[in-house]
Amino acid sequence: MKEYYDLRAPYYDDWWIGAARDRPGWQEELTEALASVASLPPARTLDVACGTGYVTEHLRGEVVGLDQSTHMLTEARRRLPQGEFVQGDALSLPFPDGAFERIFTSYFYCHLVEEERVRFLAEARRVAPELVVLGSRHGEDEPAARWEDRPLKDGSSWPVFKRVFDPDALAAELDGDVLHAGRWFVVVRAA
Repeated sequence: MKEYYDLRAPYYDDWWIGAARDRPGWQEELTEALASVASLPPARTLDVACGTGYVTEHLRGEVVGLDQSTHMLTEARRRLPQGEFVQGDALSLPFPDGAFERIFTSYFYCHLVEEERVRFLAEARRVAPELVVLGSRHGEDEPAARWEDRPLKDGSSWPVFKRVFDPDALAAELDGDVLHAGRWFVVVRAA
């Protein structure tokens, strides 16, 4: 996965912006989902799998971005030059117990198979008492979990595991509350 995201980093944000072409209401709902993220009280937050920092810039308080991809972190530093970013493994967080007040992640939890989810949730709970997850809403005609072949601009194709979420089911899975549930996005907070 690291190599896939390294290769995708220079144009990763195209997905956030370009998906509106094929999805009615995408841009308006993206604005709403990001507003729900921005409305979280300021906290010492670790943004796990921060990518390019596209969502990171909406978090309030003292924020540290973590990603395994060097190239994603390069993009995040370009976007947020005053930000603090760390390269590391989300399944073995390089921080002591209780180092943060909140773990935030967007479009990372959806890529974890069951064993990885268990590891990540244990790490998240070790490092912070609160977890906020932003992901894709489950659509009517799509499987909730699947492997996708993702083509990149260099012509390569990568197998990527993807889950999409029913808001209430994700809230139950995380023992949390739904902050946003739209057609395209879901945000859940567990404390």
